[in-house]
Amino acid sequence: PLTLEEVQMLVELFYLPYHHGPQAQHLLEHFQWLWANSFSVGVPAAVPDVCGGTRWRGRAQAFQLLCAQTCHLHSRFVSSAGRALLYDLHPYLWDIRNILLAAGAFVLWLGCQSTTAPILLGGDAEPWARRGGLFGELQALLPVGNSCDLFYHPPPLFPSSQVYILRPLLPLDKEEDVWPELSGPGAGWLRAQLSPAPALAGRLLGSFLSLSPEYTFVLEDEDGPCGYAAGALCAEGFLQQRDSSWLPAIRHKYPRDLGTAAPALGQEALLFFHAEPPAVPPAVLRRFPSLVQLGTAPRVLDVGPSRSLAICLLSALRANGSRGVFCQVSDSDRQQLSFYSKLG
Repeated sequence: PLTLEEVQMLVELFYLPYHHGPQAQHLLEHFQWLWANSFSVGVPAAVPDVCGGTRWRGRAQAFQLLCAQTCHLHSRFVSSAGRALLYDLHPYLWDIRNILLAAGAFVLWLGCQSTTAPILLGGDAEPWARRGGLFGELQALLPVGNSCDLFYHPPPLFPSSQVYILRPLLPLDKEEDVWPELSGPGAGWLRAQLSPAPALAGRLLGSFLSLSPEYTFVLEDEDGPCGYAAGALCAEGFLQQRDSSWLPAIRHKYPRDLGTAAPALGQEALLFFHAEPPAVPPAVLRRFPSLVQLGTAPRVLDVGPSRSLAICLLSALRANGSRGVFCQVSDSDRQQLSFYSKLG
């Protein structure tokens, strides 16, 4: 059964319509302060201040702990609560877990990035567009809080106690030996280097890992990495650099004739690297200056973590001044179209 401390946290998350319990209030206060004072940290920090940075990281650690406790509470509640209570309260706790996955990863990202164009917390959405309570207030604090459609999705019919971790890309991730196969954009996310041919990891993420690692996020479950979100703040510059330097280097490393001795998967990747990428119309780049790409493993049946990935990536791009994003999807790839459509 749930412990007394877990029941107390559950009550404080959903205390009264306009009054939060102490732990929920701490979540809000920490997140609002961390976002407002993020100029004191980052690489490089906008305002060099060792003491300010230490204080920021201390509060960030406290916020991360509260997020982790809430996500753990969701898992415990699904496993322990009676069925009637579970189906009554699960949609609310599911919402809180998902938005804290995004908010926690966004705070981790703030700690290692420097926002160049801080965004004022928006107030242009109609009051009815957001739900109330802790979820609505956290939504309002995120840089993409006014994109209301992104924050709404019905909870799963069958609640799962699966625990997820969402975080920015780490240097060690580039050296990961095995990545799971993806059902999102593309056929797989395998080894970073697959001899004798490049793996689909390079095809899907290679350019982002090389040219825009600061906008890459990883989703993990108990079995390891199970999803990713990658973006480029300035898509025009990113695509130019990809075509002028990254692709030629990959083609030199993996020449076209290597495919004769490569397995089918490698041949597919080789064809991708040696094909000319489709041009993006200038009108798209003017209106939507940032590029995004997301995917999850087939075992991620809950759309909540995928939505959290999208919210986190878009918040990071928005925090640095992006005013719109696009993704490249083949009109014949029903899997990709379905994946993005489910995100809204």
